[in-house]
Amino acid sequence: MIHSAKEVTYAMTVPALIVADEGAEALAALEAIALAGGRALGRVDWHDAAEHLGQQNVLGLVVIEAEDIPDETLAAVLPHVEALVQAIDARIVVALAPHQIDLVSAYLFGGHVDLLCAPSLADRVAALAVALMPPAGRLHDSRRDSDSARLRRMQKEIARIAEIIARLSGEEDGEPLLPGLKGRAGDYDAVPDGESTPVIARDVREVIRARRLRDQFFERGLFEDPAWDMLLDLFAAELEQTQVSVSSLCIAAAVAPTTALRWIAKMTEAGVFVRHADPFDKRRAFMALSPKAHDGMRDYFMAVKRGGPVA
Repeated sequence: MIHSAKEVTYAMTVPALIVADEGAEALAALEAIALAGGRALGRVDWHDAAEHLGQQNVLGLVVIEAEDIPDETLAAVLPHVEALVQAIDARIVVALAPHQIDLVSAYLFGGHVDLLCAPSLADRVAALAVALMPPAGRLHDSRRDSDSARLRRMQKEIARIAEIIARLSGEEDGEPLLPGLKGRAGDYDAVPDGESTPVIARDVREVIRARRLRDQFFERGLFEDPAWDMLLDLFAAELEQTQVSVSSLCIAAAVAPTTALRWIAKMTEAGVFVRHADPFDKRRAFMALSPKAHDGMRDYFMAVKRGGPVA
């Protein structure tokens, strides 16, 4: 059953369906949609979500409140949300708990999905506004100065991510450029043909430990871009022949989980990361470097081992 949300008026025409049981989470979703300028189509209980999601064909946004929902329920409903995204190109904003990262990201991931880990109301508002509104945010409550500031910060963060990813995957002569692969001869000394300097996992892990040591002496905000940390972790894991789940990669990023998830999605879209399902557990996905990113990391470490040090 879809519960009506007619008592609240909204300025936008994009309809949003809320998937949440009655309670504080549903109210938080309603308030966030209102503050972001959205229009709530209604609310669906988790018990009825699978049935009703399959009946939707005109829907701009699905707001999912997944915190405190049992894994069994999520595993039953999320495939229907995934099918909806593919069928009608809807946007998805999911509020989830840290322990749900692997389960949720196994089904919902990519450019149309924003995963918010243990979000505040301001986090919800910012995500909804960035997804559905023009660059100049239009919050409809002047009292929400802190929310407006959060929105501006998120917009700048997403723009910064996009700029960095564009540099990582920028095209020159039709070939994507990835970390460690420069586009112009002479930008760095390439590894000579026939020369093989083996790269081992221990080398990469030592770099990771050194980077974490910085946090003892400097504010973390100075090193808040997690792209390189994630590249290092995935490269080390490949050398160790181990798998890296989405949640593990979030930990390796050493930033807030929501920020890490956003970076993982952008890096995947850019072709730097690849995502593949766990063949033994469909409720989990693993992350890895793309072949070209792997080659870039390998060549980078081989070059640095000749010239050192790595940072």
